[in-house]
Amino acid sequence: MYLNTLLRSVVLSVGTTLVCAVLGLTLAYFISRQGPRTQRLLLAAVIIPFWTSFIVRIYSWVDVLQNDGPLDSLAHTLGIVGPRSHINLLYTPASIGIGIVYSYLPLMILPIYVSLERIDPAIYNAGADLGATPWRQFRRIVLPLARPGLIAGSIIVGVPAMGEYVIPEILGGGKTLMVGNIIANQFQETGNYPFGSALSVTLMALLVVVLFVLRRYQLSGEPS
Repeated sequence: MYLNTLLRSVVLSVGTTLVCAVLGLTLAYFISRQGPRTQRLLLAAVIIPFWTSFIVRIYSWVDVLQNDGPLDSLAHTLGIVGPRSHINLLYTPASIGIGIVYSYLPLMILPIYVSLERIDPAIYNAGADLGATPWRQFRRIVLPLARPGLIAGSIIVGVPAMGEYVIPEILGGGKTLMVGNIIANQFQETGNYPFGSALSVTLMALLVVVLFVLRRYQLSGEPS
């Protein structure tokens, strides 16, 4: 049970971090290519959700993901599910993943934007003059220069996602647990403090290894 929970936490953490990285890089690149006024408006749109309570925002997804909710109605309209069927998305690992991506995506966008905003527009023009296609410019210019922001965003998103407690508790409905829920149960319900401490240390050691690997990867890409 505990091994499965640990594996589920790793898969959800890594998977949601990758999704946040793809979406965050796309959105940050789009924002960085806009004019100054549009950039400010888009960044405000990214930050404004943080003004609402984290708990309230997560509970709002219960209404969105539940059967007969907006997402279920959309699935019926598009013919994805039958008239008497439901998507049955709430209280599953998928609903937890959606909640994590929604909650932590802004934390991925902002550091990537900081990296991309510093790119001189003349670099794009030089690449185009040398015959680089837009995709080649993105692959050879944007990705290398965005790597510090990607690594920083992956740390900011991946570390708290690994030990997430609130989102699995609400969107998992007590049916799909992560390591954070197991640790909390050992201290609050079971009273098994030694085992809870062992799980906490194991999680901390795993995160330290991940941070070390990401740091080495970042240093390997820096010019000597």
